[in-house]
Amino acid sequence: MFEESLAYLVVKFAHVLLFVYWLGGDVGVFYSSGFVINPNLSRDARLTAFKIFAELDMLPRYCLALMLSVGGLLAYYIGVPHLPGQLPLILLLGPLWVLLVWAVHHYQGQPIGQKLTKFDFYFRCFMIVALIASVGYAYGDGRMRPYPWLAAKLLIFAFLIFCGLVIRLKLPRFVAGYKQLLTSGATEESDRDMSEGLRSCRPYVLAIWVGLLAAAFIGIAKPT
Repeated sequence: MFEESLAYLVVKFAHVLLFVYWLGGDVGVFYSSGFVINPNLSRDARLTAFKIFAELDMLPRYCLALMLSVGGLLAYYIGVPHLPGQLPLILLLGPLWVLLVWAVHHYQGQPIGQKLTKFDFYFRCFMIVALIASVGYAYGDGRMRPYPWLAAKLLIFAFLIFCGLVIRLKLPRFVAGYKQLLTSGATEESDRDMSEGLRSCRPYVLAIWVGLLAAAFIGIAKPT
């Protein structure tokens, strides 16, 4: 059994923190969204709740962006073989993805923000395909066969990205209702749009929670 070095323990600790803040932040986003769509609250209260909702939502996004880099380094420390040059690319992915997430949020509403949002969408589609293909390839050449639990975690991660994309596709109705609240004040129609928009996202939010819990359990149990 490999010796648990200080570097390994630090990376393992970071991996746990990413899981905790991803799931915890997501629960906070889910909870605060209920105040945004509550028609019994004042307009100012709902707008404040939205600011909390939007800023808190950045935490799970950053955690998702960093998870593959931290997980890849953790896999390296436990002896999972990588292709030549693969590990540096995995380590570089996290910071660049975080930068993209930040830029999409920072420049939203601007022309460059719209381009970055579109790029981010297709990048996540690419990541889903790349993760599934890389797991299949690594399993085929034998590198992943001693670590079926790791293959399962990577496939779950691809599923989590997919759920996030579906949520993004279902949010425009909520966004349209929020814009009405922000500009002219809420109407029955805008309240309905916001409520229905969020309701359509909830199955995928719950799927993300289940996926995170499943990945955490698999990572601890390491079934073969």
